[in-house]
Order: sequence, then structure tokens, then C-alpha cells
Amino acid sequence: MIFSHNAEADRAFFSDVLGLDSIDSGGGWLIFALPPSEVAIHPTEDNEHHELYLLCEDIEATARELERKGIPLKRPFDEARWGRVTEITLPGGGRI
Repeated sequence: MIFSHNAEADRAFFSDVLGLDSIDSGGGWLIFALPPSEVAIHPTEDNEHHELYLLCEDIEATARELERKGIPLKRPFDEARWGRVTEITLPGGGRI
């Protein structure tokens, strides 16, 4: 679940920009269908927080496509153990 200060804009982002299918469960709630996914749980000494990563075949091409749709990258690509990562800000202010 993603909490948002602008849920309508974030719903539009996931459906219109990312092209994810959804079902309307009533009351303004959309549930998005995601491809097969994984969940990892890591220990932390910091405050609890959560991260959402979306995987793609070509991060540079995906970044260009997002920028053409008005979604700029918030930081340069970083190298992680599992591949290259970056960050975007959702219309409602959340970061993924």
C-alpha cells in the first residue's frame, strides 16, 4: 500500500504512465496488478522505512521514457548489488 498526499495523481501515474492494470474496489481504491514480485526483509538500526523498486530490462531507456512523460529522475544512477538504481518522485510526493 502506498500512502499519498495526492492519491488521485499517484493512481493516474501507475495506470497512465506505468501502464499497470487495476481493478476498482470502490470508494476511490484502485488495486494495481503487478508482475511477479519479490519481498526482501533486511535488519536495520534506523527507523523503520520501506522501499519500492520496480524492475526493468533497460534502466536508461526506461528513464528516458519516464522523462518524456514528465517524470524526471531525482538522482543519478547508482550501482547496487542487484543492478543499477535511481529514484523518482510520485505526483503525490512519495519516492520510489
